[in-house]
Amino acid sequence: MRCVILASGSGTLTQALLDAFGDGRAGVEIVAVGSDKADAGVLDRARAAGRETFVVAPADHDSRGAWDAALTEAVRAHAPDWVVSAGFMRILGRTFIEAFPERILNTHPALLPAFPGAHGVRDALAHGVKVAGTTFHLVDAGVDTGPIIAQFPLDVHDDDDEDSLHERIRAVERSRLVELLGFLAHGALRVDGRRVTGWTPAPAGSSAPVPSTPQTPTAI
Repeated sequence: MRCVILASGSGTLTQALLDAFGDGRAGVEIVAVGSDKADAGVLDRARAAGRETFVVAPADHDSRGAWDAALTEAVRAHAPDWVVSAGFMRILGRTFIEAFPERILNTHPALLPAFPGAHGVRDALAHGVKVAGTTFHLVDAGVDTGPIIAQFPLDVHDDDDEDSLHERIRAVERSRLVELLGFLAHGALRVDGRRVTGWTPAPAGSSAPVPSTPQTPTAI
């Protein structure tokens, strides 16, 4: 299963995937890592792991539509089975989404549909929630509105600030995204409107090892 990762920042989530699937275990291959920022730390991580990288910067294009088309072609060149948005801080346009229908994964650090957008953790804390978490979802044309694959709640501690809560959420995202991609290499999601079924995450606190024997992926 060929995966292209898109990220805008330092790339700790991407690093978890590079570490887990660096030897092709579970039939998952990270074929390329792309960013909207030439100086994004995630690109250094990908190069260190021997992965191809690319940059499609909005400032290099005359319009949002032109940028979206360029990003589409850059990703399509790697023939991915799945595109993983791992902290990619840009809204993907319709051209891109239509090129990879129901093949784009995103992780969002809040329990959607509450607190969408770029500041999910900050907004949740400002609202005084007692339970936060992360949502894995398919990407559609909205902002964090795609069909939900799974959600993982976390209790908010009395002394949590944005950094501490976000780091605990990221830790969950790193392990659970490895688990999801390992599943997708040999299993399938079923999408019926807004309902997504097919993946049963391992119980909280248990270890979900990556399968060691590659298997043939099943189309969604």
